[in-house]
Amino acid sequence: MDYKDTLLMPKTDFPMRGNLPNREPEIQAKWEEMNIYEKVQERTKDRPMFVLHDGPPYANGDIHIGHALNKILKDFIVRHKAMSGYNAPYVPGWDTHGLPIEQALTNKGVKRKEMTVAEFRKLCEEYAYEQIDSQRSQFKRLGVRGDWENPYITLKPEYEAQQIKVFGEMAKKGYIYKGLKPVYWSPSSESALAEAEIEYKDKRSPSIYVGFKVKDGKSVLDADTQIVIWTTTPWTIPANLAIAVHPELTYVVAHEAGKKFVVAEDLLAAVAKEAGWENPQVVKTVQGSELENIIAVHPLYERDSLVVLGEHVTIDAGTGCVHTAPGHGEDDFYVGQKYGLDVLCPVDDRGYMTKEAEGFEGLFYDEANKPITEKLEAAGALLKLTFITHSYPHDWRTKKPVIYRATAQWFASIKDFRQELLNAINETKFVPAWGETRLFNMVRDRGDWCISRQRAWGVPIPVFYAENGEPIITDQTIDHVSNLFREHGSNIWFEREAKDLLPEGFTHSESPNGKFTKETDIMDVWFDSGSSHQAVLLERDDLQRPADLYLEGSDQYRGWFNSSLSTAVAVTGKAPYKGVLSHGFVLDGEGRKMSKSIGNVVIPAKVMNQLGADILRLWVSSVDYQADVRVSDAILKQVTEVYRKIRNTFRFLLGNLSDFDPNTNAIEFENLREVDQFMLVKLNKLIKTVRNAYDNYEFSGIYHAVNNFCTLDLSAFYLDFAKDILYIEGNDHQDRRAIQTVLYECLISLTKLVAPILSHTADEVWSFIPFVAEESVQLTDMPEFKELPNAKGLEEKWTSFMKLRDDVLKALEEARNEKVIGKSLTAKVTMFVDEKAKAQLDSIDESVKQLFIVSGFEVAGKLEDAPDHAHKFENTAIVVSKADGETCDRCWIVTPEVGQVEEYPTLCPRCADVVKSNYSHLV
Repeated sequence: MDYKDTLLMPKTDFPMRGNLPNREPEIQAKWEEMNIYEKVQERTKDRPMFVLHDGPPYANGDIHIGHALNKILKDFIVRHKAMSGYNAPYVPGWDTHGLPIEQALTNKGVKRKEMTVAEFRKLCEEYAYEQIDSQRSQFKRLGVRGDWENPYITLKPEYEAQQIKVFGEMAKKGYIYKGLKPVYWSPSSESALAEAEIEYKDKRSPSIYVGFKVKDGKSVLDADTQIVIWTTTPWTIPANLAIAVHPELTYVVAHEAGKKFVVAEDLLAAVAKEAGWENPQVVKTVQGSELENIIAVHPLYERDSLVVLGEHVTIDAGTGCVHTAPGHGEDDFYVGQKYGLDVLCPVDDRGYMTKEAEGFEGLFYDEANKPITEKLEAAGALLKLTFITHSYPHDWRTKKPVIYRATAQWFASIKDFRQELLNAINETKFVPAWGETRLFNMVRDRGDWCISRQRAWGVPIPVFYAENGEPIITDQTIDHVSNLFREHGSNIWFEREAKDLLPEGFTHSESPNGKFTKETDIMDVWFDSGSSHQAVLLERDDLQRPADLYLEGSDQYRGWFNSSLSTAVAVTGKAPYKGVLSHGFVLDGEGRKMSKSIGNVVIPAKVMNQLGADILRLWVSSVDYQADVRVSDAILKQVTEVYRKIRNTFRFLLGNLSDFDPNTNAIEFENLREVDQFMLVKLNKLIKTVRNAYDNYEFSGIYHAVNNFCTLDLSAFYLDFAKDILYIEGNDHQDRRAIQTVLYECLISLTKLVAPILSHTADEVWSFIPFVAEESVQLTDMPEFKELPNAKGLEEKWTSFMKLRDDVLKALEEARNEKVIGKSLTAKVTMFVDEKAKAQLDSIDESVKQLFIVSGFEVAGKLEDAPDHAHKFENTAIVVSKADGETCDRCWIVTPEVGQVEEYPTLCPRCADVVKSNYSHLV
C-alpha cells in the first residue's frame, strides 16, 4: 500500500498565494453586500463611544501615499476600538472650498470672468463632487471602513449653516473685527493668506544700505547726518514713513569720507565692512531714546520720515535703524499706530505699484526693485547694493513669493482668548508628546487670525453693511443667514441682493432708506474645516464633541489642529479633541522628498494593483509613523515577505484543523502537555503585547510581535516538531488533539489580533475557520489575555530549554555542512552536559528527540567528558552522527526497530500500530 494515504496531511482550500489585487475587491464587494459598517455599528451601539474625527483631505486629484498612510492609521484605530469594547464610528470628510479648485477649473479652460460668481461657484461644486467620488473609491480600495455614503463635506448646506453659527458666536463674543492691517498677501492668488498657508523657501533678493538725511535733528543730530537703514525689499522704500530705533540701544555717529552716519554701536564694524568704509571715526554716542521724533527726509520724495522708538528693533543684522513702512509690516504697523502714521500701501491686489509709488506706477513689485535702487543711487542715498539668498515666505498653493500688504480684512482676535487656548492645549493628550510644545508655542506667539479671502469659491463672510459702512452682525442676521444656507446653500449669498438676504422687515438706524450692502469676501478655508467640531461632531447624532482623537500629519499643528482649536475654544471654551496624534511625511527609500521630476513617487493605486492593499497596510504598521517614514519597491518587497510568512502560518493552522471540532475535541489546559501549555502562555503574552500596543497606537510593535510569533514561536519551533504528531498519529491521539487545541486557539486569536491591520486577509482567513458563529471577524472582539496557571514557571523552564534546542540546531547545521548528515531525521544527537543543562533535560517529560526533530538522542556524560570533535556551547557539547537503523517508510524516522512488526516490514512499531488501528481496511 501507499503509506502516504495514511498520513493526516493538511487539508484546506485557503490558497497559499494571496493574489490580493484580485481577491481584495471581491472581499470588499462582500463587505458592501453585507453592509459591514452598519453591522459593526449595530453590534456596538450600546458601548461607550470613541470618536476619531477625520481631518478632511482636499477634494482635488488622486490620493497620494501620504493620504494612504493617514487613512490606514485611522482605520487601524477605529477597527481596534470597535473590537475592544467601544462604539467607534468613522465619518470621513472632505475639504472642498478654496483656490486649488478655482485654479483647476481655470486650467480646464473655464472663463471665470465671462460668468456670474454664482455660475462659477456651481462649476466649482460639481468639480468638487467629481473629485470626492474619485477619492472615495480610492480610500475604500485601501480597505478603510467608514460611513462612506454619508460623509461630511464642507460645501454641504448643513455644514455651511453651522459654520455661519460658529462665526456668529465668535462675533457675539467680540472676537471678530475688521481692520486695516498688513497681512500675508499672495499676488499670485490675489488674496490674503493666514500663517498656516505660508511655507518658506530660499529666494535671491537685493540687499541695500540707504542713508536718510536728517532734516530736524532736535539738537541731537546735525542736519548733514544720515541715518542708515538696511532692507532686502527695495520695493517698499516708496512706502517708508519712519525709521525705528530701540530706546535702550546705544547708537553712534560715525565720520567717514567727509560724511556722518548713524548706526547702532554694536553693528558699526559689520556695517563699515559691508559699506566699504575704510576708517569710520565715532564722533558722538547717543541712546536710542534720545533720537525719538528726529525728522529725516525720504530719499526719493519730498516728505518726512520720522524717527520712532520700537521694542522690535534688534542687532541681529542690519544697522539697528529699521526702515519702517506701516503698510508692509506687522511691527511697522503697530509702531506706526502708536505714532499716528498713515498706513500707506502703494501696491495693488496683483502686486503692481500704484500711483502712490510715484515714478514706479504699473511695475510689478519685484521688478520695481531695480529702478528704485537706481533712483536711490542717483539721489546719492544708496550706500551699498549686494544680493543675498535667504528664507522667504511663499504661497503654499502657488509656490510663489508673498508680501506683507495692508488691506482691510476680517480678523479673529486670538489675543482676546489666547490664555483659554493655552489652557485647552495643556488639558489635551498629545502623541508624540512634543506636539504639545509645538502647538503651545504656535498659539502663544501667533498674531490675530486673518479669516477673509478675496476669492469666489468659499463660504461668504455673513456681514451686511449699513449706508454709512457700519458692519451689521447680529443674532438675528446670523440666524437668518444660517437658515438660508441650510435650506439653499451658500450660493444664495451671490444670487440675491443684500436686502433679500436680510430677515423680513429688518431695520437699522444707519440705513433709514433700507439700503444695505453685503460683504463679498469669503472665509479662510481653515475656518471651514476648523468649524467641523460643530458642523459634524455636534450636528450628527452618531458622533459627539469633543472627539476622542484627531489624527493628521505633523503639518496640521499650524493647520487643522490649530484652526479647530481656535474656533472650538472661542465658541465652547474647550478644545474640540481630547487627544491629538500626528504622523510624519512619507519619503522615498533614501529619505528624499517624493518628486515627479526625480521619479521616486510611490503611488498607492499602483501598489494595490501590483501587491494589494494589505501590503500597504502592513507597511504602515511596520514603520515608526510618528517620525518621517520611508517607502520604496525594496521596502515593500521586504514587507511582502513578512506577509507571506504570516499567510503561510494561517494556512498551516487551517490545514491542520480540518478534522478538529473545538466543541468536542479540545483538551482542557491542565490536561495538555507542558510544551502545549507553554505555547498557550506565549500566545497570551502575544495577546497582551499586541493589545497594549494598539491601546498606545504603537503599531510597529504589533508588526514585530506578530511576525516573531509566527516565524520563531510557531514555524521554527512548535509547528516544526508538531508535524511528526499531526501527520503521523491517529486522528484522535491525545497528543494530536492537544496540539490542535493550541493551533485553534492560535488561529482564532491571531486572526483577531491582525484584523485591524490585515483587514482583507483576516476576513478571508475567518471565512475558512470551522465552527465560528460570526460571518466576519469584524463582528468579534479582541482576544482577552488570560492569567494561565504557572505561566511564569512554564515560560522560564521552556525558554531555557529553547536555548538548548538552539545549540542542537546549530550543531545539526554544522554537521549538515560537513556532510555528516542530510536531513535532521537522519541524525543522532549525543550530548555532554553540565548540571544546569542536565536538570533542564531531565525536567522535560516530552520526547526530547521529537522536540529536536532527530531520530536518536542520548545524554552520554558530563560536559568535561566531551570528545574534541564535539560542537562546544556554554552548557553543552554536542556530537552529531548518523542515526542507526533503517528509515521508516511512513514517518521517515531512522531506527533499528523498523521491521519488528511482521505485517509491516518497512514501518517502525509506532507507524505499524497507527496503520493497523486506523487503516487496516486499506491493506
